[in-house]
Amino acid sequence: MLNPRLAYRYAKALLDIAIEKGQLDRVFTDVQWLKEVCQQSSDFVSLLRSPIIKADKKQKIVDAITKDSISEITNGFIRLLISKVRESHLPEMLNEFVKLYKQHKNISTVKLTTAVPVSDAVKDGIIAQVKKAADIENVELEETVNPDIIGGFVLEMGDKMIDASIAYDLREVAKQFKNNDFIYKVR
Repeated sequence: MLNPRLAYRYAKALLDIAIEKGQLDRVFTDVQWLKEVCQQSSDFVSLLRSPIIKADKKQKIVDAITKDSISEITNGFIRLLISKVRESHLPEMLNEFVKLYKQHKNISTVKLTTAVPVSDAVKDGIIAQVKKAADIENVELEETVNPDIIGGFVLEMGDKMIDASIAYDLREVAKQFKNNDFIYKVR
């Protein structure tokens, strides 16, 4: 069951301790690694959410998986979650931590959807234009390939979206034909 307030509180606590200890980037790397583990292994997430498996057994399994892969701060955080019976919320806490980290570092995420993969030069040009237009310094580009848009691109940043795809243009033309915008009504 999702609990955004709980996820925020624990993620904020982890962020604060990482900043205090001067290991924010190391903890961010750990969180990215743990997110990848959660995405790749549904068994790991099921283990975390299982009410049948005892806390000490969960801790041993988590220690075996994360051995030498995460920092002491992150390891302590996971131990705290298990001791407080909050480990089932770890995936959403990790997502919330990433949001808080990006907020702290003033990183804006831009999602680019294209019909085919684009070159690094095109990506750099898009990042430069976004920085200039939105007056922001740090931009992270998430690229998605979706052949359904036929051509062009869709750019999303926060609650703003620019749809310059061929599929969008075709939908607009279809609307115009449906409304008979091209037929003069003479009578």
